[in-house]
Amino acid sequence: MGNEHHYGIGGKANLPGAFFEAARQNPDQPLFTAKIDGVWTGMTRSDAALYAGKLVSALYQAGIRPGDRVMIAAENSPEWAIADLAIMAAGAIVVPAYTTNTADDHRYIMDHSGAVMAITTTGQLADRVLEAAGQCEAMATVMVIGDRPEVEPGGVTLMTWADAMGSSSDDLDPADLDPDDLDPAELEAAISAINPDDTCCFIYTSGTGGRPKGVMLSHASIQANIDAAADLLKEGRVNRGQRFLSLLPLSHAYEHTAGLHLPIQTASEIWYCEGADQIASNLAEASPTLMTAVPRLYEVLYDRITRGVRQKGGISEKLFNRAVAIGRRRISGGLTLSDRLIDPVLDLLVRRKVRARLGGNLEYFVSGGAALNPDIGTFFLALGVNILQGYGQTEASPLISANRPGLIKIESVGPAVSGVEVRLSDAGEILARGPMLMKGYWQDDAATAATIRDGWLYTGDLGSIDADGYITITGRAKEIIVNSGGDNIAPGRVEGIIALEPEIDQVMVDGDRKPWLAAVVVPSQSVLDQSGTPHDRQSEAVRKAVSAAIDRANASLSTIERVRRFILADEAFSTENGQMTATLKTRRHVVREVYGDRLEQLYRGKSG
Repeated sequence: MGNEHHYGIGGKANLPGAFFEAARQNPDQPLFTAKIDGVWTGMTRSDAALYAGKLVSALYQAGIRPGDRVMIAAENSPEWAIADLAIMAAGAIVVPAYTTNTADDHRYIMDHSGAVMAITTTGQLADRVLEAAGQCEAMATVMVIGDRPEVEPGGVTLMTWADAMGSSSDDLDPADLDPDDLDPAELEAAISAINPDDTCCFIYTSGTGGRPKGVMLSHASIQANIDAAADLLKEGRVNRGQRFLSLLPLSHAYEHTAGLHLPIQTASEIWYCEGADQIASNLAEASPTLMTAVPRLYEVLYDRITRGVRQKGGISEKLFNRAVAIGRRRISGGLTLSDRLIDPVLDLLVRRKVRARLGGNLEYFVSGGAALNPDIGTFFLALGVNILQGYGQTEASPLISANRPGLIKIESVGPAVSGVEVRLSDAGEILARGPMLMKGYWQDDAATAATIRDGWLYTGDLGSIDADGYITITGRAKEIIVNSGGDNIAPGRVEGIIALEPEIDQVMVDGDRKPWLAAVVVPSQSVLDQSGTPHDRQSEAVRKAVSAAIDRANASLSTIERVRRFILADEAFSTENGQMTATLKTRRHVVREVYGDRLEQLYRGKSG
């Protein structure tokens, strides 16, 4: 669509420009709210702009210049958002990193991006970031949100968030900040110097080689996504003035665009969830109108709701199940006369209570980042909770398609959003084109050329498109695992680390659209020989040895890469049984076919 959503300079895409302009237009409007010492504490747009301006000055004083890369490795918070905006305002490039990364993961991203500064939070996360920073030649400064670490790092300058704000305390009050030490003209000049095509962030995503690739996104590409998402909100009659509950990590492209920059540009406010364990209580307390999340979080809500109903039992459970059953039939257009008579009663007795527990004001759940189980989606729709499934990739900033509020096909990911073209290749791969596409992969021209051809993004996903233009994902052309939390995991890297253990001969990890990784393991001959029953691959002695080996390997992997459960293979992967290629590569689809039922049992809590 046009430029009506842009707050940027002269109507051009400019993310920090949009933020500061919105603060000038609506200074007293709430923007960020987070729980501090057990109390929800808000921050207005003008206060957020003041903090961001102070941080821009601190970045300049630390030697940051346009084009420099600054990593953010921190939990979701107003400070994370302010850091993102300030880095961009300074003309620098944001490099978000997951808090679950190991020190080695952080070091790789620091080295690869050439980051000269990192912003993190106190505690174990700061320890890992500081360990990595001390080994990176370009890294000069680490800023810690919270208490100053007791151990001073070697090779880098350490400063705190309070230092940047010119305060002696982390308990900052905007009234205590001195705005006179800011140069408004300098800040305005820096923001005005930003061009729409300037790179504003590198978002790292896993590649087939196992190491993540830095996706270069511009102000214009993210703005194209914001405009398309704003169109969707308008279709759902919830265009402006919404309350978002932010839970997905801001290092994820989905949350960075839809959970941060979209609310900033739609006169909305952002409440930061305390974590997945508190999602139910935070929904009730924050009363959001919108929440964007990945399927895993909706699975958690589904489990909690259904478990609570089962525990209650009796007439309550019967009414609930009836409400869900009739709701499902309503979606498929098959209500009987008796259904129509009782449905309004069930809406009053069941659905209204469910919506109240979700805060009472929820307009839409939006699911993305991975495929939503249609049964989970239909469950919420049957309870009168609107849930829209979308589809995207980091390389597309990330939104490509989404279900429409007026026509939800929950098994699909909807039609292309405004400004995006989608088609299928001859092989059935989904291709996308539009202004939301990345500039390329940082320092990887070959991968860029392979991924974007003739202006089309080759997504690596297989799918179909119906007569209404709705896309259904049917499989993955690439081997990258996308778990139900939307995290990209390179299986080759995980398998390579696990296979280093002497007890393990071969391994294949699985977990696409699942909450965690499982594995099929071929134990080494030495383990079989030492077990006392060398011909029994399923013995308890073999299982214990393999379990200990996986535990050791997991210590070298990030949280999302760790294998939680495994099954022992009946035989080694080989060319003879079709489980390996002639070049001795594991044929994943064949192994999944052989062990698929047993892998599914692991996710259902049954023994492998």
